[in-house]
Amino acid sequence: MALPLDVLQKSINQRTILLLKDGRILEGKLSGYDEHMNLVLEDTEERIEDTRKKLGTVIIRGSNIVSISVA
Repeated sequence: MALPLDVLQKSINQRTILLLKDGRILEGKLSGYDEHMNLVLEDTEERIEDTRKKLGTVIIRGSNIVSISVA
């Protein structure tokens, strides 16, 4: 069984899609993380329903993440 932090390590520099608690979807390149699953995404785009917005580099607190998917 793969541990979550091991999966994140293998996902560095890959396109990653996050579903947040408030319903937003963030998609960007995973560039870092820590033991609390706080993530750093580069070239991030936010999707809310049909609206897209470029955010650049963002730090997402791990407690706000519902799911993580590697694209």
